[in-house]
Amino acid sequence: MKAYETIEVPKDAAISAVGEAKITNPIRFGRFVEDDEDVLVHISRKRVEKGGRKKEPARIFFEAAGPRRKIYFDPSKTKCAVVTCGGLCPGLNDVIRAIVMTCHHEYRVPSVLGIRYGLAGFVPELGYDVIELTPDFVSRIHEFGGTVLGSSRGPQDPEVIVDALERMNVSILFMIGGDGTMRAASKVVAEVARRKLSIAIVGLPKTIDNDINFASPSFGFDTSVETAAMAIKGAHVEATGAPWGIGLVKVMGRDAGFIAAQSALSCQEVNFVLIPEVDFDIGGEKGFLAALDHRMKRRGNAVIVVAEGAGQSLLEATGNKDASGNTRLSDIAALLKQEILAHYRAQGVDPALKYIDPSYIIRSVPANANDRIYCSFLGINAVHAGMSGRTGMVISRWNGRYVHIPMELVTRGKKRIDPSSNYWRAVLESTGQPPDMKNDDSVTS
Repeated sequence: MKAYETIEVPKDAAISAVGEAKITNPIRFGRFVEDDEDVLVHISRKRVEKGGRKKEPARIFFEAAGPRRKIYFDPSKTKCAVVTCGGLCPGLNDVIRAIVMTCHHEYRVPSVLGIRYGLAGFVPELGYDVIELTPDFVSRIHEFGGTVLGSSRGPQDPEVIVDALERMNVSILFMIGGDGTMRAASKVVAEVARRKLSIAIVGLPKTIDNDINFASPSFGFDTSVETAAMAIKGAHVEATGAPWGIGLVKVMGRDAGFIAAQSALSCQEVNFVLIPEVDFDIGGEKGFLAALDHRMKRRGNAVIVVAEGAGQSLLEATGNKDASGNTRLSDIAALLKQEILAHYRAQGVDPALKYIDPSYIIRSVPANANDRIYCSFLGINAVHAGMSGRTGMVISRWNGRYVHIPMELVTRGKKRIDPSSNYWRAVLESTGQPPDMKNDDSVTS
C-alpha cells in the first residue's frame, strides 16, 4: 500500500494505512487474517423512495480485525503510546493491560508510553510526566477500577498533540475514549496526514452509555448494568419493606437509555423505566403520576429507574456546558422526587420514597468477567491493527467477529433506543408501564 491509500473494502467501510506493509509478522502461532476478509455488520430496512419504489437493503461490510502476514512498523524500532480520555468506565485498565502485554510479548516492542490525564498530557505547559508501561507495571491494574493513567475532558489542539508525538518519536497512538475522543482522534489523523508522517492512530470506543455509533456493544456496559442492577434490587427491597414504598434509581444515560433499559430487563423488578428517547408528562390523565397511582393502588409499592437525560423538556435548561462541550443536564430525578411526594401528600399519604443514585459507583468499579474478556480482545486487536499500519479506525465487535471501523462512521451520530423496536417493547412488557405517558394535547416524540 502506498502512503495513506485506501484498503480495498466496500466504500463506506474503507480503512486507511500509513504505508505499505512489507515486514514479515513475527507472531509464530495462530492464523493470520487476510486483507480481503470482511464481516457483514448491518442490513438496513427497506426504504421507500419518492414514487413508492423500494430501495434495496443496504449491506455494509467491515474489515475483519486480527494479525496480518505483513506489518508496516518494524517492532524493534517501534514506540507506542496509550491515552485514556473522558469519563471513567469499567474496563479501562483491562484495555491498557492488553495493549501493553500484546506489544511486549507478541511484537517485542521496546517501549509503550502512558500519557497522563487524557489529551492534556500532550500539552508541555501542563507538565504531566509520561509513564513507561511495562508488563510488570500493568500486571495487576485490571483488578482496579478507573484508569491508571488518569483522564480529563476538553479539546486540545491537534497540532500540539502531533508535535508531542513527533518529539517522543511515537509510531502508534492508541486513543481510548467516547465519541468526542474519536472526533479529536480524527483531527489528529488529519494533522498527521497533512505533515506526511508515518504515525498510526487507533481508537478504542469507550462509553458506559453504550451510545457510540457502530460500537456494539461498548466495553464496560455489561459491568455497568450489573452494578446498576444491584442498586435496583436494593430499591426494590426498600419499596416492598414499607407501606406506600417507592424506590427511585437514577442511572447514567445522557442521550440514550440503554443502562436503564438493560438493567430493568435483568432485574424484572422495575415498574417504570424513563429514558431520553421517550417523552412523558408528569401530570394529567395519561401522565406518569396517573400510571404510578394505578400501580400503587394495586400493589402498594413501585420501583422507578430513570436515565439522567430523560425528561429534560420538563425542566429549565441549565445553559451550561462541561469541558467536553456537553450540555449540563438538569436533575430529572430531583424533579420526580419532588412531584411524587407533593402528589401523595396532597392526598394525605406520606410515601416511603427512597432515592438512590449509583452513577459514580457504576462507572468506577472494576470490570466484570465478560467485560474483562471483551477488553482484552479489543486491546489485542488494536495492537494488530496499529502494527499493520492501519490508522483512522476503531476496533469493535459485530456478529461475533472483531472488526475495523472507520472513525468517520463512529463519529457520525449517536446510537439510541428505537421506541418502536422489539427491544423497547420487551422493556414495556417487563415493567408493565404504559407505552405512552403523554397527554393527548401534548406534543409526542
